[in-house]
Amino acid sequence: MDNSLIIKSVNKFRGKTQVLEDIDLSVAPGERLALLGHNGAGKSTLIKSILGLTPIHGGSISINGAAPGSAAARKDTAFLPEAVSFHPALTGREQLSLFANLSGASADVPALLERVGLADALDRRIGTYSKGMRQRLGLAQVLLGRPKVALLDEPTSGLDPISRQDLYAIIDELAEQGTAVLIASHALTEVEARTDRIAILRKGVKVADNTLAELSSEAALPTRLRITARAGEIEKLAQQVGGTRVNGASVELCCSADQKMAELRRIAALGDVVVDISMTPPRLEDLYRHFAKENRQ
Repeated sequence: MDNSLIIKSVNKFRGKTQVLEDIDLSVAPGERLALLGHNGAGKSTLIKSILGLTPIHGGSISINGAAPGSAAARKDTAFLPEAVSFHPALTGREQLSLFANLSGASADVPALLERVGLADALDRRIGTYSKGMRQRLGLAQVLLGRPKVALLDEPTSGLDPISRQDLYAIIDELAEQGTAVLIASHALTEVEARTDRIAILRKGVKVADNTLAELSSEAALPTRLRITARAGEIEKLAQQVGGTRVNGASVELCCSADQKMAELRRIAALGDVVVDISMTPPRLEDLYRHFAKENRQ
């Protein structure tokens, strides 16, 4: 199946400063892509370019075969900005009904508002909503019209932990119905478990783009093993396995992915001196630091 969002060799300048450099990126129908990067890395500029809000200076962008900013692209694209804003005098029902009428989408507005947790506030004025409630209303807008591409810029901003879980459940539903979802986020722990692929920008350059497993393999970062000794046996354990003493009762050591099983077998052979082993593979935060580090060429 063709990709819903295709970005090829995109370049963007702001004056003499290049803010996007030869960006290649694609998102398939039903795929959830996390777009990561420091402030100023180019994430927002890329999203604005996809929306047709700012011109590019080289390359191309296609949204389900249409050019950014065209009527077809606007019809197929949903966008949730970080700082979502609505008319404060309208109620949630009125605002969402207005969006539905403008888009020509047939929508059960009360059901949509209930889906995002605003059933009790659908007839309250938006000016009384908290930031999290406005974010939920923005998500309800994204659900209108079954978009082909959904662009979510820091979608969990202002949401409590339960609401964040609800939001990602809705994102999963969007993907299941075939929407290509791009999530720009700083919440690394969240996107690590709830996306299919990770792309990282640094100073306008794409420095990583793959699944979490493949990025881990490419980065070759070490896995940490923490071995807890039986009471009074820490000295013996430390002598046998090496590594670094931790809390007077454990030893921590690092190994590469291909050494992991050999190390586990070596530790298991020590017998009763070992009472516990915990293993911590590289996390997305570690991978992000690796790929986005400032001295990376």
